[in-house]
Parts: sequence; structure tokens; C-alpha cells
Amino acid sequence: MVLGLLLARAGVEVTVLEKHKDFFRDFRGDTVHPPTLMLLDELGLGERFAKLPSRRLEKMRMLIGDRTIVAADFSRIPGPHKYIAMVPQWDFLNLLAEAAAGEPAFTLKMGAEVLGLREGGGVRYRDPDGAERELAAPLVVGCDGRDSLIRAEAGLVPKEYDVPMDVWWVRVPKLEDTGKEAQVFGRFEGGLAGVTMDRGDYFQTSYLIRKGQDAAQRAEGIERFRERIGGLFGWNDEQLSEIRGWDDVKLLKVRMSKLPHWYSGRVLCIGDAAHAMSPVGGMGVNIAVQDAVAAARILAAPLLRGTLTARDLARVQRRRAVAVTLAQKQQLEEHKMLIEPALDGTLNERTVPLPLRISDRFPQLTALAAVMGGSGPLREKTPVFARRGS
Repeated sequence: MVLGLLLARAGVEVTVLEKHKDFFRDFRGDTVHPPTLMLLDELGLGERFAKLPSRRLEKMRMLIGDRTIVAADFSRIPGPHKYIAMVPQWDFLNLLAEAAAGEPAFTLKMGAEVLGLREGGGVRYRDPDGAERELAAPLVVGCDGRDSLIRAEAGLVPKEYDVPMDVWWVRVPKLEDTGKEAQVFGRFEGGLAGVTMDRGDYFQTSYLIRKGQDAAQRAEGIERFRERIGGLFGWNDEQLSEIRGWDDVKLLKVRMSKLPHWYSGRVLCIGDAAHAMSPVGGMGVNIAVQDAVAAARILAAPLLRGTLTARDLARVQRRRAVAVTLAQKQQLEEHKMLIEPALDGTLNERTVPLPLRISDRFPQLTALAAVMGGSGPLREKTPVFARRGS
């Protein structure tokens, strides 16, 4: 959606195909990071975004055993937005769709499921009535996630990284809402690990399990799970009663991967289609948006001229490769430093990793973690043709 909006503002004819009929579904990544907030300001959408229902995350806290540590303090980062905005992703997507609808070059087709690539360029898709259609295009951008059909159709094969965990996603209701500042809290104790995000009237919670242990742990029964997660976060029976059965516990099979080449022929992949991110740090949406900004800035001119070549697509990858590599390296280090010992049961208040102990002793250093996790390694410059307002 971001890439489509930016290219349309350059005058490039863009069609976005979305297989669902609306955006209203339970997304996992509802975090909007400072670089994206700055992008919205520069697109003239900052005031409209500010009116969406939201909460602000200013600090990331961890409780390891009985020791509380501020892992990242976003109030210390440079720039006008010293927080991460927690906004329902469907609201964010609707805002982008409404903004893009005002651009003559932009078309959004909802309920349009892509079936594959079209010979000669473009895609084949099924419309909401079930009819199969074709859409010709000089470039197809795969923004369809870690299981990308476009990537597979283009013959692009990602390199997969080993990860120690999968994640169970679950909602736990809050008994009362105490304010507008969002809280994200990581909890690690006795071989159990989880992260919960305060979403106002509920906690959006990820409970970590060993990779591949979904079936075995479900076999222990839902009562056992309620006991574990309740003990980890101190939730009472009333709150946990909303977890009625395993249908309320969604499995995220964590994957990390990266394409050696993000492009082939008339196809370019960005976001998770090019580099699936770990959920650690919640960086995936921000990295994908920055991919889109770079792609729009680099590709708009050759698309308008009709001179697009593989060299242009390669420039997008070169521009984003370092940022993606640094972000994934950070995530892999956090897996090794934090997640693996947490799941092994060897992480406690006496074995807190050295970087966390140092930042706990010198709070000003929490800005470094906030810059990496909140702003990312590289903020892309908004192209001049897409800017609106001040």
C-alpha cells in the first residue's frame, strides 16, 4: 500500500491486488515506528493518522526472574516521534487506501487473489466473482509475505536461518484500562518466556515455545497452558477464562530468511517476501515500509520512462541490503542471548546477558537499543514527488 501510494504520486499507473475483501482481520504487527511516522508527516497524512485510535509505547521492559530491566527507552531517540505508535493495522491500511484513492494513477482491487505470473509480464488473478483475469504490467512487486506466491513463481529461493522458537498468539482481556501509554513487557522465568502488549482493553500476547513443539504442548491440554501463562504474567482465573480452547491460541511458525536476489525478470520482492523477519523487536513492518520508500524513489523514473531494467531492481536490493542484514543480525543475536537460554531455563536474574546489565546500570544506553529497534539501521528519504504539505 505504501509503495502503491508513493508511485501513484509520481504518476506511475499502479494496481494493488488484495485477496481479502477488507482489511479487518487480526494482524500481528500493529506497531508503527518513528521512521514510518515521519514518512506519514511528509506525505501530509500525519494529522489524519494521529486521529486513529492508538497508544504510545515509550519503553520496553523485561522481567527476568525478579529483576526488571528497561531494554529500550524510545523517549531518548532523536526526531519528533519518540515512541512507537500502537495502531490497529486495518485502520492504518484504510488510511493509506483512502489517501491513495485520491491519486488518479492508483487502483485498489479488493477480493482479488493472485494466481500466478502472466506470460509477458503482469499477473493472473481471480476476481471477487470467481472469474479468472489477467493484468499486464512492466513490473510485479511481491509484497505477499514470507510464503510469497510471487517469489515462488519467479523461481526465487530464500536462504533460511535456524530459529529456536515458534510463537502462540493469544488475547487476554484487561480488567481495567489505566491510561494511554502502551506497555510492552517481556517475561522470562523458569523455562517460560512471553511478551505482552497492552492494547487498552486486552493484552496481545506472544507465548514462546520451542521450535516444532506445538503439537506436543497442545497435547498437554488447555488448562496446562492457562496455568503456565497465568503464572508467567500474574493473570487471574477470570482473565484466563477467555482462553476457552485451542481455537483461541494461534500458532505463528517463526521463520527468518533472506533472498540472495530480490528480483528476477520483471519481478521484485520486498518486505517479508524478500527477507522474513523474526518477531523479536517487532521490526518487520518498519523494515518493509522502508523497502517500499526506497523502491519508489529508485523505480519511479525508469517506470515513467518505460526504461526499467534489472539494474534498477538491483539498485533497490543494494540500497536495502545492509539495513536488512544488520536488523537480522541483531535478531539472531537476541535469539542466542535471550530466547535460547530463556527456553532452556538457564536465564534468570543472575544470568542476565551482559548488554542488558550494562544498559540497566547506565540508562542512557537504552537509547542505542531504541534507535536500532525503533528507528532501524537506515531511514529512507521520502521522495520529493510524494511529499505534501510542510
